[in-house]
Amino acid sequence: MSIRRAAAVLTAGILLSGSLAACGDDQAKAAKTITYWASNQGPSLDFDRQTLQPELDEFEQQTGIHVKLEVVPWSDLLDRLMAATKDDSGPDVVNIGNTWSASLQATGAFVAFDGHTLDLVGGRDRFVPSALAAAGAPGTPPSAVPLYSLSYALYYNKRLFAEAGIAGPPTTWDELVADGRKLTKPAKGQYGLAIEGANPAENAHHAFTFSQQYRGQWFDANGEPTFDTPANISAIKRYVGLMANDHIVDPADAGYGKNESRADFAKGKAAMLLWQAAGTSLQQAGMRPDQYGVAPVPFLADPFTQGGVRINSMVAGINMAVYKHTRNLTGALDFVQFMTSDKVQITLNKAYGSLPSVRSAYSDAAFRTPEQEVLFQVLNSTAAPLPQVSAESKFETLVGAAMAELFADAAAGKPVTDESIKAKLSSAEGKM
Repeated sequence: MSIRRAAAVLTAGILLSGSLAACGDDQAKAAKTITYWASNQGPSLDFDRQTLQPELDEFEQQTGIHVKLEVVPWSDLLDRLMAATKDDSGPDVVNIGNTWSASLQATGAFVAFDGHTLDLVGGRDRFVPSALAAAGAPGTPPSAVPLYSLSYALYYNKRLFAEAGIAGPPTTWDELVADGRKLTKPAKGQYGLAIEGANPAENAHHAFTFSQQYRGQWFDANGEPTFDTPANISAIKRYVGLMANDHIVDPADAGYGKNESRADFAKGKAAMLLWQAAGTSLQQAGMRPDQYGVAPVPFLADPFTQGGVRINSMVAGINMAVYKHTRNLTGALDFVQFMTSDKVQITLNKAYGSLPSVRSAYSDAAFRTPEQEVLFQVLNSTAAPLPQVSAESKFETLVGAAMAELFADAAAGKPVTDESIKAKLSSAEGKM
């Protein structure tokens, strides 16, 4: 071999060994990195990044595992979660709305939290039972564990109530409508209630709660859809009717789908708001805690609730799930355990105004504020989980979209009748 050729071979060998070393470094780095998709919980994506990053940095200090964070808007989350069930290059750990648990579980793409796996993150008894009940289909190991717990409440503007001579929050829908009429002053740009008429998920949540109060169901015992029943028609008519018939909701709200109703309430453009743990966001928008009150969502007046179902909220919340395609299952489960530890639960739920998913974190005084006490009362006494069936996410999409169309009709001055509601619900059921 010539000196020139020998030098070339030696150079190639050095370069190859360098490439292999770099490849090994990349693999080692990848093994020490997990990707986390967090749902948007706060007033903005930046608020979430700033809230979560210190906790992720602490996890990296403890374990050496770097967490690559992406905060995903709710408008994109379900579609991206479903797409990632078919993509092995997707995230390792994700937040999911707890109402989607059974639908995502049915894909088979997520790690099952059976007895052994659940023990790795603290055990079943550590979690709040009502929150864990919304983590997968009944009779199966959960496909996720609870992270943040929420329920709906009625937020009301104390100043506007006092100016209208209203002593306290309504407890029935008839009272809410009567109060709403006193509080609605279109010439001043003020309405009794703000809603998110173009948000399918928000619509579907209220469809569930109103249906419960009318003794309705969206699925039968076999998981088959039962959308266009008289009870469900009455439920949708009562909710959409707040705009269409009672005129206590601004017609512009038919186009709201990105938290605009919450902003209107914070600005005093609406006197009431139905929301999940809104306090932190309202304060971020400049509202002081003493300017608004928090009360349970109203019920139907008698005789409708005689012997009926006394439900005024879904069991709302956020769960954490791990994709089976993760290349670092141990690290992913360590991260779930970290995020559900007492310290992190207290820190994050304080920041978001939500409730902890683990029992032991409730000892902190932050969860005994007037708002938190109402949310806790509702969550543990008058809330019910949405149907844990594989088609639940389709229900939210289809029924929520049908309701958005009904709100659009109401905003345009078209009548919203039993017949028009039944047609929309029948069409949605046919698409299931």
